[in-house]
Amino acid sequence: TELGVERRFVPESCPRAVRPGDFVRYHYLGAFPDGTRFDSSYDRGSTFNVFVGKGQLIAGMDKALIGMCVNERRFVKIPPKLAYGAEGVPGVIPPNAVLHFDVLLIDLWNSEDEVQVQTYFKPEKCPRTVQVSDFIRYHYNGTFLDGTLFDSSHNRMRTYDTYVGIGWLIPGMDQGLLGMCVGEKRIITIPPFLAYGEEGDGKEIPGQASLVFDVVLLDLHNPKDGIAIENQLVPESCERRSQTGDFLRYHYNGTLLDGTLFDSSYARNRTYDTYVGKGYVIAGMDEGLLGVCTGEKRRIIIPPHLGYGEEGRGKIPGSAVLVFDIHVVDFHNPSDSVSITVNYKPSNCTVLSKKGDYLKYHYNASLLDGTLLDSTHSLGKTYNIVLGSGQVVVGMDMGLQDMCVGERRTVVIPPHLGYGEDGVEGEVPGSAVLVFDIELLELVSGLPEGYMFVWNEEVSPNLFEEIDQNHDGEVLLEEFSEYIQAQVDSGRGRLAPGFDFEKIVKNMFTNQDRDGNGKVTPEEFKLKDQEAKEEHDEL
Repeated sequence: TELGVERRFVPESCPRAVRPGDFVRYHYLGAFPDGTRFDSSYDRGSTFNVFVGKGQLIAGMDKALIGMCVNERRFVKIPPKLAYGAEGVPGVIPPNAVLHFDVLLIDLWNSEDEVQVQTYFKPEKCPRTVQVSDFIRYHYNGTFLDGTLFDSSHNRMRTYDTYVGIGWLIPGMDQGLLGMCVGEKRIITIPPFLAYGEEGDGKEIPGQASLVFDVVLLDLHNPKDGIAIENQLVPESCERRSQTGDFLRYHYNGTLLDGTLFDSSYARNRTYDTYVGKGYVIAGMDEGLLGVCTGEKRRIIIPPHLGYGEEGRGKIPGSAVLVFDIHVVDFHNPSDSVSITVNYKPSNCTVLSKKGDYLKYHYNASLLDGTLLDSTHSLGKTYNIVLGSGQVVVGMDMGLQDMCVGERRTVVIPPHLGYGEDGVEGEVPGSAVLVFDIELLELVSGLPEGYMFVWNEEVSPNLFEEIDQNHDGEVLLEEFSEYIQAQVDSGRGRLAPGFDFEKIVKNMFTNQDRDGNGKVTPEEFKLKDQEAKEEHDEL
């Protein structure tokens, strides 16, 4: 004769219980005391949806549902006076029937409900939160209030990408995503009138269903965003900053806004080398690399419209914000020449190096970031060259000009005057700016340009006869070589310094042997001032 309620299962967590005026969705089995079933929502494949306490249910059920939690199961015995009474329901429920209901509550909401947001993880740093008209990328699991999964971006292995607050989402999600930080995780509970309402979505979501979204925000930007730059390390000394048209070598780690690494020059053990401001890199990087110093470290945050756009590329998803942590190794401009800084100059500095001089010097060679490449000091011997003869890179030939013995200078050589784009495998990176700290230790004056040998005294009028020791009217290479050696030994003549004796003498002989038969005749033999202007060196 009285209402009976047996709580057969009560979930551990019950954040909310049914109150009069709430709307509920529940499944039930209806039977008579002998076990004969008269109705079942399961058979219809749809929950029973109704307001509680508003007279839309039989009185016993209106009372039995009060205090129920979602996922709670109750066994309810309803006497006739709280059910269909003496009249019953013709053809279904006889008069004065006691009714048994096995009830499982699936959903619960109230028309006064709002979107509920529960943040269960928030990063320590939150420089920016989601605002209306922002574009975001997020993952989610979508469930009903009873925990049944209806959708998941994780299962599709693809983020959900959308604008916020402009009607692209259901109203409750538009509200629930506002104020989120990248990396934040929150649970957003949405009543049906802010979701898919009475009709549902026609697929997985039934009408009048509350929705629960477990969301993690991965990315956030606004179409009006420009790049953002965070300086992490700026050298105290910064004599020059990069400009449009400069060529940069830099290392970088490229990540998404949530920290996922998508690329790294460090992993390839090679810098990324490019022109700046000329469209060789994405627009945001072109802008972010301007104004940097050698040795500077900065973070460049690039919105997708200045990165790889809606389509993305490779490991970079569409509409992704990119974060580049860069370290500038060096940069130069194709118009750069050699830079010379004199660190020490002796007071007596009258003899200056010139083309053709034989020089002995020490050096330390490094990259612009200070990485040591080579040092004559570690080898314990000087580096010896003939200036202007092509024995060193063009920039070094320029940097050693007009130097006096004892002078110390720093010579900075751009790659187009150094080892170019290819560099030296295993030693000098391609397109590298080189820095040489030089000390000139010895200088032997060279000969006038175009000469391999000069006389220190008057030239004999019978020079050919002196060279032709056997007086047969022909001079062979052996005779020529012995004669030149004797003139050098006696001090009467001088060879261009720094060259191999045999090679230079053979070259001089070949120039005189005009018909190439291995012998020089009186008709072939000429001194320099007797020659017409030619392209080869003579006596």
